[in-house]
Amino acid sequence: MEKLEARIRNHDREIEKMCNFHYQGFVDSITELLKVRGEAQKLKHQVTDTNRKLQNEGKDLVVSMEELKQCRLQQRNISATVDKLTLCLPVLEMYSKLREQMKSKRHYPALKTLEHLEHTYLPQVSHYRFCKIMVDNIPKLREEIKDVSMSDLKDFLESIRKHSDKIGETAMKQAQQQRNLDNIVSQHPRIGGGKKYKKDICASSDPEVKNTSPMSEQDSGILDVEDDDDDEEVPGAQDLVDFSPVYRCLHIYSVLGARETFENYYRKQRRKQARLVLQPPSNMHETLDGYRKYFNQIVGFFVVEDHILHTTQGLVNRAYIDELWEMALSKTIAALRTHSSYCSDPNLVLDLKNLIVLFADTLQGYGFPVNQLFDMLLEVRDQYSETLLKKWSGVFRNILDSDNYSPIPVANEELYKKIIGQFPFQDPELEKQPFPKKFPFSEFVPKVYNQIKEFIYACLKFSEDLHLSSTEVDDMIRKSTNLLLTRMLSNCLQNVIKRKNTGLTELVQIIINTTHLEKSCKFLEEFITNITNVLPETVHTTKLYGTTTFKDARHAAEEEIYTNLNQKIDQFLQLADYDWMAAEAGSKASDYLVDLIAFLRSTFAVFTHLPGKVAQTACMSACKHLSTSLMQLLLEAEVRQLTLGALKQFNLDVEECEQFARSGPVPGFQGDTLQLAFIDLRQLLDLFIQWDWSTYLADYGQPTCKYLRVNPTTALILLEKMKDASRKNNVFAQFRKNERDKQKLIDTVAKQLRSLINSHHL
Repeated sequence: MEKLEARIRNHDREIEKMCNFHYQGFVDSITELLKVRGEAQKLKHQVTDTNRKLQNEGKDLVVSMEELKQCRLQQRNISATVDKLTLCLPVLEMYSKLREQMKSKRHYPALKTLEHLEHTYLPQVSHYRFCKIMVDNIPKLREEIKDVSMSDLKDFLESIRKHSDKIGETAMKQAQQQRNLDNIVSQHPRIGGGKKYKKDICASSDPEVKNTSPMSEQDSGILDVEDDDDDEEVPGAQDLVDFSPVYRCLHIYSVLGARETFENYYRKQRRKQARLVLQPPSNMHETLDGYRKYFNQIVGFFVVEDHILHTTQGLVNRAYIDELWEMALSKTIAALRTHSSYCSDPNLVLDLKNLIVLFADTLQGYGFPVNQLFDMLLEVRDQYSETLLKKWSGVFRNILDSDNYSPIPVANEELYKKIIGQFPFQDPELEKQPFPKKFPFSEFVPKVYNQIKEFIYACLKFSEDLHLSSTEVDDMIRKSTNLLLTRMLSNCLQNVIKRKNTGLTELVQIIINTTHLEKSCKFLEEFITNITNVLPETVHTTKLYGTTTFKDARHAAEEEIYTNLNQKIDQFLQLADYDWMAAEAGSKASDYLVDLIAFLRSTFAVFTHLPGKVAQTACMSACKHLSTSLMQLLLEAEVRQLTLGALKQFNLDVEECEQFARSGPVPGFQGDTLQLAFIDLRQLLDLFIQWDWSTYLADYGQPTCKYLRVNPTTALILLEKMKDASRKNNVFAQFRKNERDKQKLIDTVAKQLRSLINSHHL
């Protein structure tokens, strides 16, 4: 502790020394500090005053600087905003333009605008929210454009479908005008008809593409076109139809990379429309307008497709068009075959043929093959011939029904020339006769002849414009005329001939008429040759069968005359009333037979105009039938008994018949030819009346036999009837020797006849 304290004292002394040493300096320093403090106070007051003055003076500046700062900030913000708006405004303008274009249905420009917007403008401002919304909307806008353009296309397709008939009608008018022009310019057959109007349409193809390019703002559909008069220029398909919707939609889908989808859709829809167009209405066959509308729609469809083919690159191609046309051709031909078969009016069939030819020529002008249509027309020609035949059958029937079957009387030269003008008839003797005079034929001859010529004209009308050679036309006309003669006219004549109320006078007139018609066939041949310019000497020329037809009719009429005469004879014979048990004969022939002979005389007097052979055959046939009927009357089973007196009365009737035969009712028989019809009866009656059995039995079988025509069976039947009558009348006379001898003689003759019959059979 002491050390420590000593140590402390040392240090205190040192401190005191040091302080003493520096004390003056310390005092000086304090003194200086005191001086400095005074100066510092002054300085402080000066600084405070200066600061106060500065603060007062700087307040306005600070405010101005603050304002300047704010201005600079605003200026910078405005500049940045202007820069950003400069980038955004084009985007907004393009979007606005896009909306306007879509609103005005300018879809292709809208699509181009959308592309610029997407690839050029939006990438520059892609970080803005509204741009992101736009980017998200772009696919929707594309779909909207696709949908709207597709909607326009659908409207176009629907409008085209509705107006196909108008387009087709226009195209067919053009074809008709072209045909008329060709006919005026040249009388030669038209080759490649319709090419002119085809070129007119194709020539406008390129301008059409430009005018109806996707930039076009026209509405889709059919343009309103007033119906022009026939002599004014008919508008073409491009004048009737605005094709811009198709072109716009095609370009839009091409840009969107969906061209194939569009092509498939378009073709699919048009195929559907083709099937609808090719479906004929059920009542199409009733009127020509039904066929015309059907053809117009088909033509309209293919005119549109042809235009699309030539004005677009690949939307439709030739293979697709050909496929559609093949389908259309087969369905059209099938429909025409079906519906035309219902048609029974030849005028409608002829109009239909002209319409089909115009239809074929129209489409041929657009490059479509139409040979099958002309082949089908040859089938329609056969049907037309059938309808003509049915119509003319009715015409012939009316002519034949209304005819009076009397020679045509003419009172003066005018009427005579009129008939000669209607029918080729020359008779120098008739020309020399004074008026009034008569033609040998009735009115149906010139009427039938003229109707045959009318039929030939009707056949010729159908062959026009079928591109057939003269030989083919000639062959068609001749074949149809042959059918008319051999089927229709022949049937009509046969019906009249077979009719129950047709009398002998009418049948005679029919024979005369058919004779004259047969002679006129060569004039019909000449008539056909003149209108077809094909000589009948040509190797393949069909000949007319008119001669055969009229010969057959004449033969039928002749047979009917023979049949009618026989029926009349039978009717008279039904009036026969013989007393087969009469003891004695009368003094004259039976009344019924006298009436029958009078009827035959008057009938054969009418036959003066008939060919000699016909009259002779009719007369011979009547006499043979009378002879046969009288023989049957004598031998019929109901006559069980007869007397010699009855036979003598019967003999008087046969003598009356022989007298009629000898009188020559019809000229031309040689000698006693007609009497030979009664030879069987004569020999039989002579045998019984003269009772010349010994001669008969002795000479039987010899060529010189007097009773060569008497059949032993017939003689036996008659003898048995006389034997029975003899037994009945002479029951008590058997006790008289003469009667017994007679009865025995009859039995002996009968026995010999039976022996003769048996030996003949052996």
